[in-house]
Amino acid sequence: MNRVKLEPAEIERALRELNASATAPWQLVDGKLHKELRFGNFIEAFGFMTRVALVAESMDHHPEWFNVYQTVRIDLSTHDAGGITEFDFALASRIEALAG
Repeated sequence: MNRVKLEPAEIERALRELNASATAPWQLVDGKLHKELRFGNFIEAFGFMTRVALVAESMDHHPEWFNVYQTVRIDLSTHDAGGITEFDFALASRIEALAG
């Protein structure tokens, strides 16, 4: 998987493709892919985070995230590349599969 920082036009194209089937839109916020999800309660939110954690660990690519009760906020970027890479979009796609 390519861990080279993507150009803005590449990010916009990949973001459109990702959002074509997204449960809720991904956005660019502070130079990161960002998504916010709401669940029925804390258990559902934490269960989702657990499933994502297993995928992220298998990919060796870990999200920045935040959870309060039923809300999960996710930010993705590849720190060693200094921005968004194909690797972030690959993890975002896996997250979408779990969120759907």
